[in-house]
Amino acid sequence: MTGARSTTAAGKTRFDDIYDQPDPRSYFRTLSPLRYEIPHQAQDVFRDTLAQRSAVRGTDLPVTVLDLCCSYGINAALLNHDLTLDDLYAHYTSEETGALTRGELIEHDKEFYASRRRSDAVPVIGLDTAENATRYALEVGLLDEAYAENLERHPPSNELRRAVGRVGLITVTGGIGYITHHTFKALLDATHLPVWVSAFVLRTVPYQDILGSLDAHGLATGTDPERTYPQRLFSDLDEQRTAVELVVKAGDDPTGLESDGRYYTRLYQSRPRPA
Repeated sequence: MTGARSTTAAGKTRFDDIYDQPDPRSYFRTLSPLRYEIPHQAQDVFRDTLAQRSAVRGTDLPVTVLDLCCSYGINAALLNHDLTLDDLYAHYTSEETGALTRGELIEHDKEFYASRRRSDAVPVIGLDTAENATRYALEVGLLDEAYAENLERHPPSNELRRAVGRVGLITVTGGIGYITHHTFKALLDATHLPVWVSAFVLRTVPYQDILGSLDAHGLATGTDPERTYPQRLFSDLDEQRTAVELVVKAGDDPTGLESDGRYYTRLYQSRPRPA
């Protein structure tokens, strides 16, 4: 990594320079040394949750997924294609891919994903403030619709509200802390179908306000406090020290987890309360 990086209020290193590039190559090159892996951890969870949601959808139409903080469409790539996160790292950090212009990469990636698309692929809508990243995901076919909107500051557009009305499952891996209960309330207010939420949340980040919003919209949330999922290595000792302090403050034990050098997440699954 080059250049100084800022931190969030929670002491987490920000990688703003890679989140909204014209394509994902710098994103994967930067995060590879940090072994960023939460999309891999979420892949099977999201597929299993989608299968369960599909079983009760009450229609022949596929369940539409809304991926929050979708970035370059990575969760959609792993959900709908016969690919692993390691495949994506290899693809975007290769010399062959690195030599392409953006236009050439777009055409290459259209075929790359189309040839690996699963027969049970479902529509995925992406929401992120990063306009370039969402545009890339839309252009290569990872997202069916993409909205570069900040619901922390502004109400959703009419187009986004209409799209959310078709959503049956909301997913998020890396966004909690950047988005809050304000975003969730705006989205849940726009839903028309019974919606499930599958969220991976860093142990350093409070989730209580979002839980309150989910509860207010009729969703019951479960989590296994003993089950954790690694996110990435810490970028430096300061980031690790802050993370350990936040985990202890939250009443959790960092031993063998954050104390050993990685961020860890907890999975929260929310579903409509039985009538």
